[in-house]
Amino acid sequence: MTRLRLSFALVILLSVCESRASPRTVNPCCYYPCQNKGVCMRVGRESYECDCTRTGYFGTNCTWLRANLIPSPPTYNSVYGYISWEAHSNVSYFTRVLPPVPDDCPTPMGTSGKKQLPDPQLFAERFLLRQRFQRDPQGTNLMFAFFAQHFTHQFFKTSGKMGHGFTKALGHGVDLGHLYGDNLERQHQLRLFRDGKLKYQVVDGEMYPPTVLDAPVHMIYPAGTPKEKQLAVGQEVFGLLPGLMMYATLWLREHNRVCDVLKQEHPTWSDEQLFQTTRLILIGETIKIVIEDYVQHLSGYFLHLKFDPELLFGVQFQYQNRIAVEFNQLYHWHALMPDSFTIQEDEYSYEQFIYNTSMLLDYGVEALVESFSKQMAGQIGGGQTINTNLLKVAVGVIEESRLLRLQPFNEYRKRFSMKPYKSFQELTGEEEKAAELEKLYGDINALEFYPGLLLEKCQPNSIFGESMVEIGAPFSLKGLFGNPICSPEYWKPSTFGGSTGFEIVKTASLQKLVCLNVRRCPYVAFHVPDPSTETATGDHQNGKPSTEL
Repeated sequence: MTRLRLSFALVILLSVCESRASPRTVNPCCYYPCQNKGVCMRVGRESYECDCTRTGYFGTNCTWLRANLIPSPPTYNSVYGYISWEAHSNVSYFTRVLPPVPDDCPTPMGTSGKKQLPDPQLFAERFLLRQRFQRDPQGTNLMFAFFAQHFTHQFFKTSGKMGHGFTKALGHGVDLGHLYGDNLERQHQLRLFRDGKLKYQVVDGEMYPPTVLDAPVHMIYPAGTPKEKQLAVGQEVFGLLPGLMMYATLWLREHNRVCDVLKQEHPTWSDEQLFQTTRLILIGETIKIVIEDYVQHLSGYFLHLKFDPELLFGVQFQYQNRIAVEFNQLYHWHALMPDSFTIQEDEYSYEQFIYNTSMLLDYGVEALVESFSKQMAGQIGGGQTINTNLLKVAVGVIEESRLLRLQPFNEYRKRFSMKPYKSFQELTGEEEKAAELEKLYGDINALEFYPGLLLEKCQPNSIFGESMVEIGAPFSLKGLFGNPICSPEYWKPSTFGGSTGFEIVKTASLQKLVCLNVRRCPYVAFHVPDPSTETATGDHQNGKPSTEL
């Protein structure tokens, strides 16, 4: 409340001062409007902007803590649209930011719009189905696309047994359950129980995940797939795509590599302590990579983002997290996927690519990394961006949102401090599409949440629109900085096995994850390469880093 009053006071002060002096002679930054280490920059003659980068705050004057837009403790879930102990304590539920639309409203979206929503299949075919591949203008590649899918599948795990609104990922955050399993029994099947390491197999002198013959966990593969072709990892669906199994292999190698580092530092440690400490280190590495490589790329900032938990040590902040239904819905970024996949000189259709159990071992990690780093991903926002093979996923998201009675898109705009759209034309920037949407929904205030995110016009040279950023960012920051390792009690060398382990966390990067765990460092980034960065020898400027860590 103090910060809020300060913000209002600054606005009043600026108004008074500007009435006394000509804006042509007084720089607005002279009144120091930017708080919490925000940097003031004059814009034109009368305006200013506050750069809130790495402050943990946002808003006109850097006075709003972005992560605090997410309620903590959690409030509602798919059953309870009011505060209840069950909604708070039962972690089998996804939480939710806004309560469901009451089930006795005149229309499915409340009072606005028509009494019947458009058919989800027909809607998706008209407004979401890709007509032609649209490259992401930020240069996003498939290395990013597979990272997004790999990373989020540790906490987006809708329970098929219990139904929509329930999750199997009870950790509700970055716990690396996709590497270690989401329960203790699965974790034990994957562990070697020697030197803290995970089970593995060696193929052509390199480490890969074991098969289900050696680590008997349930993996989802097509019926009839021989067990010796089924790789065993923490997430049962990762056999679906070679890109997911590629990341699973990299993290497996990193886990066992860090175990060796800790074993050398602490020869008296037990297998259990080596395993548990290594897991904490890899959680730290993951968060570091997500903020400084992944979010950095998405942001498009020229300034470098920095993972520094100490920024929040002086701020009231709760180190816990619950995954929300809205975040799960928002993160369906299947439009990133291309129309086919190119590995070295070979092109694969979807039918040839999915459940390709031999591709990882046939090509090797280095070849997949380099190929995925050089292939462009698709733009997400703006509509008509999803490949026909993935359209059914979008249809399923719309159907789920109706079962869970998510509030309209504009209500989420308001909840996350954005102005609601006044028309479909304002939303899309197109007259013809706007007219069709008006006919289907009857009112912009009846537009559904997920369709709104995908149909919103993209920001200039961006992968998606404003709402995806402004709604997604608080969820992401809360989930990342709300992790226990970011708390004052955990964020210290001893948590990570001393200064060496702490340094592994603080210097982690996508490049190091790859290059410390392959024989030859390929081109690796979340964006397609600039030809000027490649040398005549074929090596890259982001060459292999020191292996001392």
